[in-house]
Amino acid sequence: MTNSEMEIVVEDPTAPADDSPVVVTTRTVDIVTMLVLMAFSLLMAYDNWRTGISWAPDGPEAGYFPFYLSMIMLLAALYGVVMSLFARRDAGGNEEHVFVTRDQLRRVALVFVPTVAFCIATQWLGLYVASFLLVTGFMRLIGKIPLWKSFVTGFVFSVLMFVTFEIAFDVIMPKGPLEALFGY
Repeated sequence: MTNSEMEIVVEDPTAPADDSPVVVTTRTVDIVTMLVLMAFSLLMAYDNWRTGISWAPDGPEAGYFPFYLSMIMLLAALYGVVMSLFARRDAGGNEEHVFVTRDQLRRVALVFVPTVAFCIATQWLGLYVASFLLVTGFMRLIGKIPLWKSFVTGFVFSVLMFVTFEIAFDVIMPKGPLEALFGY
């Protein structure tokens, strides 16, 4: 057997299943995204129309160019909605492509939800404590790293961040009650 005929297959036991149910199709995501863009375009057009979209004696008013740009964006999004609604089947006979399956969405949520929680926790706990919890939690729950290694890594990471931002660069970062105990 030559090298070009050899194939190495590596299975990921945590990979999403091929038979996972579809949550949403690409066509639906495209249409919703374009409708949001259309709403944003209309909002921007209205706001710029209020500001002034005509040509004054000294040149264009403040809303002149942004108004017409928002109109172009509105028309482009409208074109996208129409094209998505009237899209034909692809060569394989499939009408719609899968955007995300249930298993894929679960994997995304495993990262997205703790990241949002981190952003919220930073407001009350400060950056360094919230970072410690995020790193430790990810390592333990997603990476299946032993608890003691997760704690040590989270602690070292947070201390290094503190030294880098607070001491070396003297950058003001969000602080929580723990930093207040240490006088920072």
